[in-house]
Amino acid sequence: MTSHPAAANGAFSIGGEYPVPRLGFGAMRLPTAAGPGRDGAVAVARRAVELGVRLIDTAHLYGWGANEELLAEALHPYPDDLLITTKVGVVRSEGPQRWSYDARPDSLREQVEQGLRRLRTERIGLLQLHRIDPKVAVAEQVGALRELQRAGKIGHIGLSEVTTSQLAEARQAAEIASVQNRYNLQDREYEPVLEACEAAGIAFLPWRPVAAATPARAKEIDAIATELGTTTPQLLLAWLLARSPVVVPIPGTSSPAHLEQNVAAGDLRLDRAQLRSLDLLAGPDTP
Repeated sequence: MTSHPAAANGAFSIGGEYPVPRLGFGAMRLPTAAGPGRDGAVAVARRAVELGVRLIDTAHLYGWGANEELLAEALHPYPDDLLITTKVGVVRSEGPQRWSYDARPDSLREQVEQGLRRLRTERIGLLQLHRIDPKVAVAEQVGALRELQRAGKIGHIGLSEVTTSQLAEARQAAEIASVQNRYNLQDREYEPVLEACEAAGIAFLPWRPVAAATPARAKEIDAIATELGTTTPQLLLAWLLARSPVVVPIPGTSSPAHLEQNVAAGDLRLDRAQLRSLDLLAGPDTP
């Protein structure tokens, strides 16, 4: 894949229905417990919308629904052009991890109904399968979401943390509008998935988009950011935006200042030489 220095950092149409700016917001870090922290979280969510963010990502897993309820408290009634996407397929359990996969069709239907209730909406614009359940056929999992889509409960279907083969299999069962995989300058394990999404015009929502680099690489990346008069997170977000026109990063924060910096990264343009310098710093250090 080649970088796209001239790619517009403007909007990407998810599912052909939601033209969202190419910088979203991940709500996972917002505190949900009652008190000043929650009040601040509500303010950050509202500020994101004020700054022009139109894609906000949450999940049932984030506080077992508390994060969804927080967003509803902050933003309902939702602006017509705001896309709140949530994820299902992971449930509470008694095991050591306190969670387990559960994408059985009956369970997915119940999880979606609960998400609709918590988000105070009759339709979830983009519903993502949080993980592929290894105990259930991919076609069965995605097929259940397709039935909910036909029933008007879901607008578009997305996937999270999938391989190229899983994406291809899922696309046999339903139209896939988005993929949310771990991806950043230093971690490009899912480069083939991004390439598949670009070829198909599927939105690619990298989570952990500004993960810390190894110490040696971090120093060099910081130096490039300083030279450009920007912050390192802004630089890394700008690199993602230039990487492919289908990339829609969803950086998360509970800080209003960091939120504003992240959104401002959409205005940063990198030339070919700067992109080459960053590409040379990708991946682990070589011994």
